[in-house]
Amino acid sequence: MIGKAVTSLVIFLVTIFITYSITTGGLGSGRFGTVDLKSQLSFFSIPKNDTPLPCRSRSPLRVFMYDLPKRFNVGMMSSKFAGDDISPLNANNLPTLPQYAGLHQQHSVEYWMMTSLLYENATVDESSEAVRVSNPDAADVFFVPFFSSMSFNTHGKNMTDPDTEFDRQLQVDILKILRESSYWQRTSGRDHVIPMHHPNAFRFLREEVNASILIVADFGRYSKSMANLHKDVVAPYMHVVKSFMDDDSPNPYKLRTTLLFFRGRTVRKAEGKVRAKLEKILKGYSDVHFEAGYATGEGINASTQGMRTSRFCLHPAGDTPSSNRLFDAIVSHCVPVIVSDHIELPFESELDYSKFSVFFSVKEALVPGYMVEELRKIPEERWVEMWGRLKEIAHHYEYEYPPKKDDAVNMVWKEVRSKVPAERLAVNRNRRLKVHDWW
Repeated sequence: MIGKAVTSLVIFLVTIFITYSITTGGLGSGRFGTVDLKSQLSFFSIPKNDTPLPCRSRSPLRVFMYDLPKRFNVGMMSSKFAGDDISPLNANNLPTLPQYAGLHQQHSVEYWMMTSLLYENATVDESSEAVRVSNPDAADVFFVPFFSSMSFNTHGKNMTDPDTEFDRQLQVDILKILRESSYWQRTSGRDHVIPMHHPNAFRFLREEVNASILIVADFGRYSKSMANLHKDVVAPYMHVVKSFMDDDSPNPYKLRTTLLFFRGRTVRKAEGKVRAKLEKILKGYSDVHFEAGYATGEGINASTQGMRTSRFCLHPAGDTPSSNRLFDAIVSHCVPVIVSDHIELPFESELDYSKFSVFFSVKEALVPGYMVEELRKIPEERWVEMWGRLKEIAHHYEYEYPPKKDDAVNMVWKEVRSKVPAERLAVNRNRRLKVHDWW
């Protein structure tokens, strides 16, 4: 009797389970589902040892990197590489980035993107957003390791400097290499990734590569017909000050006695002229530090100390909408105060800057007393939240070798990956259109 009752109970429970699963679509595909007791009632079976491991939700971006003579990249860093040397670079002969105090370091994203592809464990490292492939037919994108920012800084910063001709010739030569590539020809370079982070990088022949995915600091020196968020990637400067690694005070608000800090060049062009105006407006406040300075060793030390002891760090536009100062503030956990009407920010598809930054338009910032009073109104609790968020996201702005999960270079590659679908759409549509695009 008891046995029959138990059997009836089991049949009843199984019937209820199957009925529920069918009505919710849980037993297969289609409107009502296809019953698959083997898969749904798998708790009755024991997995075998040869059960495959779960696949990753996605694979890394597959990148083919052009093998270029060293004069296009590391030959500008080390005299041991002859200009036309085409021997393979690897982890053993890769030169380290010197600790430059100036623009070589700030605009070095080109170096870090190349080294991330040379990292020997990238093909098996779960943290890698991009891996190098040797077969170009298997590539999602093509990386052009031309250090155009370093070329500008190395071969004549002044437009009339005779050495500038070396920079121009490198651009002529790289364009010739690309145009002769069948992989460039098939998409007009749309699936090619070209770093030009310095605002004057690749300046002579920039428009010849405007279909490519460009890695830029901002869009301050580009026309809308050439560079835009639809296809290009905004990458952070490499910060100059050292990261604040032991910022673990239980009361950081009280320790940071300066309300607003700025140290940098005050004579700038274009939108950067706001700096000289801000210098006059911000005089006379005891808790505001505004000082003209340069990125020398002594100056960097002064900026490091100032940012670490300030609650807010001022980031007005430079010659272009962005500057390195923003990223120095982030790794110093000093809440950035951004004054720039046309700035575009790195990784904004992933990060909400309003959670750890304060924004003012140029017009607002130039109202005497307005910006300082607004910063003073921000309560301690809110500032501590922003400070804590800065500590959480600061690693996204670290360039390093070997690359690490979600560091700056992996974040850049992640952004590149997001541009690929639009690039493929443009290429595929262009191949089948019989008339001019009507959209």
